[in-house]
Amino acid sequence: MHFLSEELEHYVAQHSENEPELLAQLNRETHQKILQPRMLSGHFQGRVLSMLSKIIHPTNILEIGTYTGYATLCLAEGLAENGTIDTLDVEEELVEFQRKYFDKSPWSGQIFQHLGKALDIIPTLNKKYDLVFIDADKQNYINYFHLILPMMNKGGIILSDNVLWSGKVLEPVKPNDSSTKTILEYNELLKNDPRVETVLLPIRDGLTVSRVR
Repeated sequence: MHFLSEELEHYVAQHSENEPELLAQLNRETHQKILQPRMLSGHFQGRVLSMLSKIIHPTNILEIGTYTGYATLCLAEGLAENGTIDTLDVEEELVEFQRKYFDKSPWSGQIFQHLGKALDIIPTLNKKYDLVFIDADKQNYINYFHLILPMMNKGGIILSDNVLWSGKVLEPVKPNDSSTKTILEYNELLKNDPRVETVLLPIRDGLTVSRVR
């Protein structure tokens, strides 16, 4: 679903910061070789992620859901000099693809890939995070939120992707549609949990920015 017309989306992209060449290469190869390229953050959302990361200037970033690593590299643009990114994914066949592009970037030694279920890996990470990007299986968004909140520094930012879920948040929920049901519950949680303050941005498929109080 396009929440803006394709013409307006193109205009927005054309009047935002240019897509870096390495990311343009990653974008092209993802569309050529990888299933479900729609999962890629893409030019405009990628520049939003980059800008937010540069504003926050995080020391530690956690990314739940790597896919081909596009968003990872966007977030890395704002890393502190000694900063790190822990990026988690369950797709073993994508690890080498991700690493190829990570190693071409200036942040090769700062990006740490973790393969497996995020709910198992997150408790093993002995860090405090300034920025978290949640973009994985929707059924676990609420579980991820409760797991990572105690690991956040005060004033830290949690970014949550796909929170408009192709407009399904406005439609009657089908009985077997657990993903939409969870997204609806998650959006209510972020709105009402006193530990965070939240704004939902209608960027692409919906991006929530939640600040830890």
